[in-house]
Amino acid sequence: MSKVVVVGSANLDLGVGVPHLPGPGETVLGSDVVASPGGKGANQAVAAHRLGADTLLVAALGADRFGADLRGALQREGLPLDQVVTRDGTATGIALIVVDAGAENTIVVAPGANAHLDDAALGGLPDLLGPGDVLVLQLEIPLETCVAAARHARRAGARVLLNAAPLPPAGSGALSELLREVDVLVVNEGEARQLGGDATALRHRGPAACVITLGARGAISADATGTRAHPPFRVDAVDTTGAGDSFCGALAAALAAGADLEQAVRRGCAAGALATTRMGAQSAMPTATELDQLLETTHA
Repeated sequence: MSKVVVVGSANLDLGVGVPHLPGPGETVLGSDVVASPGGKGANQAVAAHRLGADTLLVAALGADRFGADLRGALQREGLPLDQVVTRDGTATGIALIVVDAGAENTIVVAPGANAHLDDAALGGLPDLLGPGDVLVLQLEIPLETCVAAARHARRAGARVLLNAAPLPPAGSGALSELLREVDVLVVNEGEARQLGGDATALRHRGPAACVITLGARGAISADATGTRAHPPFRVDAVDTTGAGDSFCGALAAALAAGADLEQAVRRGCAAGALATTRMGAQSAMPTATELDQLLETTHA
């Protein structure tokens, strides 16, 4: 089986529940703060690993207590830590997450060490990637690092999956450069609008395939064979925080295992749905057994 190699962020998530999301200038009383491991890169690596993919993570942590905690959490997941570097003199990334009673959330990220995951940290990447492997990228690390990683993957014959979140300011030349190196682009509806098109139109910016996640309405995918709608999986959602990352991890794991885009997106939709049934990000990622059970039940 081919590998999933994730180059991305690792954060400490600080989450709090509220009756409703605050508006501008509004103060809302919330629940106790819950600290848990997160970051889009680490989340997607954990998601792919729990689903049985041979997974590697390239990330940066600060030389602080939070960094040590995150390293311990990744180690307990069984992920190799050889490519997780520690950046002296900088803090570990932090994400501030507010979740309302309807499971919707707002997130603010302070990148910390993630902003220092530079090209130098990718020195071992060419030896990690080979034909058939899937490189997974997000945008909580510098765009220049993503471009360099994508080019390493191209030279190695690996595929590049980009979860284009959070989007940089409009008109970013580096993002346009990155999109030309991407095989599969994954965005949500808001990100698709900001990028200026539907799944078919976004393929004209470079990616061979594009997937737009629609939350509780499933997903839409487009590749050279056409555009498809993928129905949702009905679950009782309590927290949507890790859903997108669970989707991307499952999508990457399925592609690395040889699935076609339609099969991979279906598994992604199921994994994203399951992640909403538990609080948190990494703690909510489903196992292969849970995913297969949902797929079999829904099929039946």
